[in-house]
Amino acid sequence: MRAALAPGIRLLRAVPRDSRYRGLTLVLTFLSYASYHLSRKPISIVKSQLHLNCSALGPNPHNVSNSTTWCNWAPFDGDNYNELFGALDNAFLVAYAIGMFISGIFGERLPLRYYLSGGMVVSGLFTALFGLGYFWDIHVLWYFIIVQVCNGLVQTTGWPAVVACVGNWFGKGKRGLIMGIWNSHTSVGNILGSLIAGAWVSSAWGLSFVVPGIIIAVMGVICFFFLVEYPEDVDCNPPQHHMAADEDPGGVTTSEKDPEAVISNEGPLSLSGQSSVDHSKSPKEPAEKPEAISFLGALRIPGVVEFSLCLLFAKLVSYTFLYWLPLYIVNVAHFGAREAGDLSTLFDVGGILGGIFAGLISDYTGGRATTCCVMLVVAAPMLFLYNHVGQNGIGVSVAMLIICGALVNGPYALITTAVSADLGTHESLKGNAKALSTVTAIIDGTGSVGAALGPLLAGLISPTGWNNVFYMLIAADVLACLLLARVVVKEARGWCGPMARQRGYVAAPPAWPLVPGCPGKVSVLLQKDVCYPLLSLLHLRAGIARPPAPRPAHGATETFPPPAKAAPGGF
Repeated sequence: MRAALAPGIRLLRAVPRDSRYRGLTLVLTFLSYASYHLSRKPISIVKSQLHLNCSALGPNPHNVSNSTTWCNWAPFDGDNYNELFGALDNAFLVAYAIGMFISGIFGERLPLRYYLSGGMVVSGLFTALFGLGYFWDIHVLWYFIIVQVCNGLVQTTGWPAVVACVGNWFGKGKRGLIMGIWNSHTSVGNILGSLIAGAWVSSAWGLSFVVPGIIIAVMGVICFFFLVEYPEDVDCNPPQHHMAADEDPGGVTTSEKDPEAVISNEGPLSLSGQSSVDHSKSPKEPAEKPEAISFLGALRIPGVVEFSLCLLFAKLVSYTFLYWLPLYIVNVAHFGAREAGDLSTLFDVGGILGGIFAGLISDYTGGRATTCCVMLVVAAPMLFLYNHVGQNGIGVSVAMLIICGALVNGPYALITTAVSADLGTHESLKGNAKALSTVTAIIDGTGSVGAALGPLLAGLISPTGWNNVFYMLIAADVLACLLLARVVVKEARGWCGPMARQRGYVAAPPAWPLVPGCPGKVSVLLQKDVCYPLLSLLHLRAGIARPPAPRPAHGATETFPPPAKAAPGGF
């Protein structure tokens, strides 16, 4: 007697084929980039072990005359240890920032599977080499600097490749939410890296690097065997990023006339925004491969420059926490190295929640820049409060770390994922998805400049007091917000245009004065109380006279807003 089909196999057969491959791509890229961050985290945990307060540990068991530095690891045993730690961080981050601009160009021209898996294996080698300095008893600064530089260059293979893979499989539908959840790999990697490094930091800190190096190398081998770069490689339907081809002469797209018409029927992972036409019945015609976009061509895409500069300051704040938070907790709260590492993971827990929240809100409102700006504005006072009251008890510290992590990493996660994918598949590219890796590399490369500056400035400023470090972080948050001002204004105007029509707002008789750019009638209080006053204020400040509102014909009905071709989101 034959047994019934296994429940797990029945579940797999119930999931459509395209969705299975999309799920596989999400899981593989998630684990791959989590391992990248897992291998970056140990340096922040080990710092406190390389320079300890030796006098608190009792007498020197080796009877060496210098009793104040006997427990420290040379060359980090001097009074300039903070500057040397900053040099280690900068060696990695400057190399990463420079390499990122080049990496995207290579990523568009090389097979992503080879590029990603090869980079992971080599990165694992350099991560392990840093830890082997402990077992080989190396006390020369240049050795650690060279290893950090090489590792920083090799790790640039990761981000453009994984974002390009996900962008190849998913359209713009609910990209913010999907990528907000997917981007938690950053925080998951940081958490696992902290826990793994903390397990050996007090006994044999070299293993804090060797074990993560082995993990990322193994993940690289797994990626080589299982990663699928393009849906066409396995005869799946590619996502449709824009509906411009379906526009009617009135400027209204198919998705605007019937939002449900663009929802795929392939299950929860089918968020590509494809039309309801069954493409699987039509034979796949070979198409010419588009040429990869140039560096300058990617910079001309609307929104790339603004979001790149914003990410520079947002990533400055995030990476300062990444590299210096455990040491700050040791110095201010007086925890041990392992306890400080465990407590610092709460910042990354908040980062997971912030990334998901930012993606969900930006999907609902269509305002990527506005979501980032609001979170950055709220983050500034929260950072101030954490520095002044965050160590007044373990409960307060836990709550403040989670809140700060959400507000700091939320905009960072949104820009590096959903915004990068949106801009890499922008309508101005006319369907050329070969720009995705280059745009991602430009945005993240610019952000990596800030990631290099943050830990460097923290190393230089921290001897003057931790208060000054937090003032620097608050100033960076404010600058990041200001750089998005133009895009935020565009999004505010866009909400009175195509975005309102997509939400299905219905006409009503006019009961208030109309302003240019917002003609028509609407029954929704949001439009009456927010849209109209906002645009009136914008026109008054610009000195633009408001023409008289048009009077509708007797019995005529109007819809809000009028047909328009402006792209939502201000891009």
